Amino acid sequence: MNRWNSSITVWLVLLPLISLIPAAYSDEDTPYSIEQTQAVLPLDIAITLAEQSNPGLAQRQAQAEAMSALPSQLGSLPDPMISMGLVNLPTDSLNTSQEAMTQWQLGISQEIPFPGKLALKQQAATERASASAFMTTEYKQQLIKSITSYWWQLFYLEKTLSVISSNKTLLKQFIDIAETKYRVGHGLQQDVLLSQLELSKLLNREIELNSQREQLVITLNTLLSRPTHTPIQLPAFQNIDTTLPDIKPIADILHLAKQNRPFLQQQKHLIAAAAEDKALAEKNVLPDFKVSAAYGHRQGNNLDGSDRSDMLSLQVGISVPLFADRKQKMAISQKNSELKQQQFAYQDSWNQVQAEIANYMTQYEQARQQYSLLNTGILPQARQTIASMLSGYQVNKVDFLNLVRAQITLYDYETQLWLSVKTAKTALANLEASVGKDTFYE
Repeated sequence: MNRWNSSITVWLVLLPLISLIPAAYSDEDTPYSIEQTQAVLPLDIAITLAEQSNPGLAQRQAQAEAMSALPSQLGSLPDPMISMGLVNLPTDSLNTSQEAMTQWQLGISQEIPFPGKLALKQQAATERASASAFMTTEYKQQLIKSITSYWWQLFYLEKTLSVISSNKTLLKQFIDIAETKYRVGHGLQQDVLLSQLELSKLLNREIELNSQREQLVITLNTLLSRPTHTPIQLPAFQNIDTTLPDIKPIADILHLAKQNRPFLQQQKHLIAAAAEDKALAEKNVLPDFKVSAAYGHRQGNNLDGSDRSDMLSLQVGISVPLFADRKQKMAISQKNSELKQQQFAYQDSWNQVQAEIANYMTQYEQARQQYSLLNTGILPQARQTIASMLSGYQVNKVDFLNLVRAQITLYDYETQLWLSVKTAKTALANLEASVGKDTFYE
């Protein structure tokens, strides 16, 4: 009779636990408690905020605007020089009408580079301004990649904390079952201690993840140019897109990257600028010019009593590249090397982009396959196993240690599920930044 009563007591504890298992591991599980005062931050809103307020992006936009003002400056003639003076004044009397050569003179001069030089300077500056604009776009895409990666990392932490919350509930039920069986003489004290130890491990893990979450919130707020401890809450799970779509073959994605990656476009414009610099260096062996005109007003009279006539002076100057071997020709060699440097830099960058894309595609496909396997195969089987083992434990057909190990394994699978989502979404964000567009989906 006592055994019958003790069995009834164990079942009264066990049945509510078994009924909790499907809900505890549903994909629609309720996240762990978050203060209601926190602002909901969808991913698209986070990206918009970063684009509007990130100071690093604003700095590069200002730099690009500054660079865009250079071409017209470099393509313009030097400012003309206006001169005024008193010429040939006798020092013995300082009389402006004593000598016929004395005159008040007003002049103007203009330096004129050899035809084509200014156009080359302007074109080189235009190419660098375009490169600066693409650098700004590249920085923007890297910023979006960072925001997206941190956002999905925050998603993973919240889902993992939710799994921990569910596991805490189940382990507390395990403790109740173990204690009940121990009290009625059907269990061992070590079962109680083991379940308490596993619960303590979960609590420790929860502390670690909460700390990581706080650090992520600080990082995200910094990128959004907000106070570091501004609360962040993610949208409800059903409002988050966790689908993992098919992507195009790598050959198509590489073609898209070569046409659209801002970093590569920047490199192309820097190559064009270096080519213009080389052409300018070659043209610098040709002379530049300087033209000037002066009008001289004379005072006093000629010997015949007539007024002295005013004077007009015209001059043309030509620069002579006497030291071309040591100066202009060395500059040509320098600019030729700089052009090669930019060309090699582009090839190196393209190689890096290809490697990035290949790696990110591999990461995405692996995470996508793992998610599918966990979500449709491993997790449903693991949950059924736990439910069966709970029933077996009540009638002493399953060892408590095996039951706890099965529960720990299920916890690991749950966290791996959300880790695979985070990894896949991060890989997609990295892939989009490497390609320069998000048009690589099938």
